[in-house]
Amino acid sequence: MGSDTEAEKSIQKEKKKFAISLAPIAKPLAGKKLQKRTFKLIQKAAGKKCLKRGVKEVVKSIRRGQKGLCVIAGNISPIDVITHLPILCEEAGVPYVYVPSKEDLAQAGATKRPTCCVLVMLKPAKGDLTAEELEKLKTDYEQVSDDIKELATSVI
Repeated sequence: MGSDTEAEKSIQKEKKKFAISLAPIAKPLAGKKLQKRTFKLIQKAAGKKCLKRGVKEVVKSIRRGQKGLCVIAGNISPIDVITHLPILCEEAGVPYVYVPSKEDLAQAGATKRPTCCVLVMLKPAKGDLTAEELEKLKTDYEQVSDDIKELATSVI
């Protein structure tokens, strides 16, 4: 039984820590496959400047009527910071999904600072996308959006 190496022990501790730190309201939570696709979409959107990062920017954009896909981190503490986001998204008709880690969300969004939430939009903040770039982004966006809507209906 004592054959666990230090690396294996640290990995097990990290997994336990990860499982405990997830917020109870983090539903619908993306599975591994959906997480991977969502992070790829966020990376593409960040490269095209079609991404809003942080609670303030996301709330402001949703209240102004901008449509998109809201991705919220599930390990936020205190949880009061993000509890109003799902309600706001549902009222505005914006699909949303939770991912387990704010660090992974920030890495996908091309920032070093952990991020609570991001809003993936089809239109960049400044300028325009070429038709080809917009089409690629739109297909990925629609695929992830459909999966999130399917996941949300199965949770409810």
